[in-house]
Amino acid sequence: QVQLVESGGGLVQAGGSLRLSCAASGRTFINTMGWFRQAPGKKREFVATINWTGSRTYYADSVKGRFTISRENAKNTVYLQMNSLKPEDTAVYYCAAKSLAVHGTTTEGDIDYWGKGTLVTVSS
Repeated sequence: QVQLVESGGGLVQAGGSLRLSCAASGRTFINTMGWFRQAPGKKREFVATINWTGSRTYYADSVKGRFTISRENAKNTVYLQMNSLKPEDTAVYYCAAKSLAVHGTTTEGDIDYWGKGTLVTVSS
C-alpha cells in the first residue's frame, strides 16, 4: 500500500502563487505521480503527472504555462508549483500515484492511489 499526504493549500489572490507538496510512503514502487483537482459541483479532473525520472510531464491544457510539476525521489515527494492563479483554479487538489508509467494525460480510473486532498482557494 501507498499513503499520500498533501500539504501547501490555502487562500491566495488571483495572480498569486502556491506550491503544493505530496509525500508518499509505503513499499510499493511508484512510477507516476501527479495531481488532480475537483472544483465545487464538478467532476475530478486531471491536472498534471510526472514519471519516475522526471523526463516526462503531462499537463491539462487549462494549466499549461502556469503550473509546473516536479519530484524529488530521495524524499518521495512530488510538487506542484502554481503561478498566475485564477479563481477558476479553486478546487480541492488531490495527489495521485500509479505504479506504472503513463504516456499522456490520465483519467481517474488509471490511478492506483489517492491522497485526501488539500483545498486551494483563489479569490478575485
